[in-house]
Amino acid sequence: MENERNNQARNKLDEAKDQVIGAISETMDLYGVTPSAGKLYAMMYFKEQMNLDEMRQELGMSKPSMSTSVRKLQDNGMVKKKFQRGSRKHTYVAEKDFFRSFMSFYCQMWDREVTMNMEAIKQAEIDLQEIYQDDTIAADIRDEAKADYELLESSKVYYRWLGRLTDSIRSGKIFEFLPKNPEEENK
Repeated sequence: MENERNNQARNKLDEAKDQVIGAISETMDLYGVTPSAGKLYAMMYFKEQMNLDEMRQELGMSKPSMSTSVRKLQDNGMVKKKFQRGSRKHTYVAEKDFFRSFMSFYCQMWDREVTMNMEAIKQAEIDLQEIYQDDTIAADIRDEAKADYELLESSKVYYRWLGRLTDSIRSGKIFEFLPKNPEEENK
């Protein structure tokens, strides 16, 4: 009887984990990872640590595919390499703090967006300013250049805001305005 209850509990436990693994792997496209890399992360979330051979065995993926997935997850800050004394195999640990994963990934992406777009705007504004200030160019072209310049100038407000948002997330200041767990604030 006790054995049967343990088996039922084990099956229920595995089903619960499988539900969460499925949901996490389905939503990992938000982080720019493939469903198989998402499944890998979700599976690792429930483990203390794993090496590539254990991952490959668990998911049935090829070693090169597994390495690519792990590298992408590392780049996103979702998996970290862990030093294992006395072992030559690389061991990895999933980031279990979703706040940290979110912050790492999105801050990295937002920094990239701000940098790329602000540099492009800076270059474009030089050209646009040159056009709209040149009296030898047709008025309609100058007017269009001036309108485009003003449009780009107004878009900088967003990119500066995004930079401040990123800074507030990295510093943790955002949690003063949007607490991680508001219920704990009232205790």
